[in-house]
Amino acid sequence: AGFLGVNGAGKTTTMRILSCFLYPSEGTARVAGYDILERPLDVRQVVGYMPENPPLYNEMTVKAYLRFAAGLRGVPRRQISERVDYVVERCGIQEVYNRIIGRLSKGYRQRVGLAQALIHDPPVLILDEPTVGLDPRQVLEIRELIQSLKGQHTILFSSHILYEVTQVCDAVIVIHEGRVVAQGTLEELQAGLLGEVRLNVRFLREPEGLEAKVKSVSERIRDVIPAERDGHRFTLVLEPDETTQAEVVEWLARQPWGLLEARVDTLTLEDIFIRLTTGAQVEIPRQEEVA
Repeated sequence: AGFLGVNGAGKTTTMRILSCFLYPSEGTARVAGYDILERPLDVRQVVGYMPENPPLYNEMTVKAYLRFAAGLRGVPRRQISERVDYVVERCGIQEVYNRIIGRLSKGYRQRVGLAQALIHDPPVLILDEPTVGLDPRQVLEIRELIQSLKGQHTILFSSHILYEVTQVCDAVIVIHEGRVVAQGTLEELQAGLLGEVRLNVRFLREPEGLEAKVKSVSERIRDVIPAERDGHRFTLVLEPDETTQAEVVEWLARQPWGLLEARVDTLTLEDIFIRLTTGAQVEIPRQEEVA
């Protein structure tokens, strides 16, 4: 899940609390079924935490540091070499395995930080701005690495690069002033803010009787709005669910009017973020092609 919020919203504080690096002033939380106040040691066992600035020891080699991290994380001695070999290969740090950490580039330091978070094979990964300060090539490499871990770990991932969140995350959590203001998939957040779906269609031939006919297809079609000065274009206002969209587009494609275009008005993650954190309204761009 992508964890979003403006500066000062509480993202880093929340991540530190969930990883038991910081105790809450009030309330509690549960991670993988463990209460962070009642069973903090168990929480630390199931969580791999990578802060914005990974806790690296500049005077150590990558090899020594990862073996040290494995010992701290309670990896059995007979399994340490195996786990180190695994994270080294997974994080792509074979080339710097025997180098001093203090001499590594920012990108490799981030990779080593991620390797230490993975060393004990935790079911939960908490990654705080893992691509901050990286060049475009390094950002792409770290993003692909995180994507490759999906399905094997539950990942909570914070970033100020909203496009990155849409590429990496299956769901989004938005906080504002320390409170969750929205969570769900991008499609669910869009539906929640819009309350409807607007399907813009264009035909080769002017569709006679479209309004009457299309409303007979589904009760979830709220309205049909003809375009001004263009009898070939219409906007269909639908219930906010993908099934209705698919049914309507499929039906339109079978009609003799020659369906040329079907586009859904959508909100980007940037638009959603602005609405949730400032209350400002934004113009809805037309960008998602349905057919």
